[in-house]
Amino acid sequence: MTNVTIWNEFRHEKTDKEVQEMYPNGIHGQLAAFLGEDFQVKTATLDEPEHGLTQDVLDNTDVLVWWGHIAHEEVKDEIVERVYQKVLQGMGLIVLHSGHLSKIFQKLMGTSCDLKWRENEEHCRMWNVNPGHPIMNGIGEYIELEKEETYGEHFDIPAPDELLLISWYPGGEVFRSGCTYTRGNGKIFYFQPGHETYPSYYNEKVQQVIKNAVLWCQSTRNQYPNYGHFESLEGEDKR
Repeated sequence: MTNVTIWNEFRHEKTDKEVQEMYPNGIHGQLAAFLGEDFQVKTATLDEPEHGLTQDVLDNTDVLVWWGHIAHEEVKDEIVERVYQKVLQGMGLIVLHSGHLSKIFQKLMGTSCDLKWRENEEHCRMWNVNPGHPIMNGIGEYIELEKEETYGEHFDIPAPDELLLISWYPGGEVFRSGCTYTRGNGKIFYFQPGHETYPSYYNEKVQQVIKNAVLWCQSTRNQYPNYGHFESLEGEDKR
């Protein structure tokens, strides 16, 4: 069975009553509730030793799901490097919502990953622009969310390998809200919905996208290349 580790900074839920009411078991708890229906799931949070992302945990993770917002800078660089190396070696990574500004996503993208945003309880329509992609299996033409934080272009990311979803908001903004990448042997999926005071992670289609993404992102087990100095396979050159 696919092993999924859900990482959440778990800060809003400790201090904000509205967030506590929306996600009483933490955002990681809600993600684990539906992902646990199909996968072997564990959770990790910022304030655990090594942020819960020990080498042993990562070595036994096929797909890492990442949610962060107000404490990106508190994630230690050595843990970011550890996750980065595991992605290059083949571990899948799903970055959710404001995780776009996480150190790990910025390191993998090589850009600021910044964007425009507005929080005013507008609804969001996410258009499926790549219906043949496995992550879009069972989603239909669009996902309708009654409330979601408005994200707008320009989104400072590299051109996606594949663009799956484009969001539209009543203010006229559009946003590339479902994007895939490959880095080394690892597959990466960025998915926009998931503001901490809105019920996006209770939406069945949002849940299905994340489940589909786990299946798509999971490690291929392909051999990671050996880099650096190497000996000739043909033996010593006699010329």
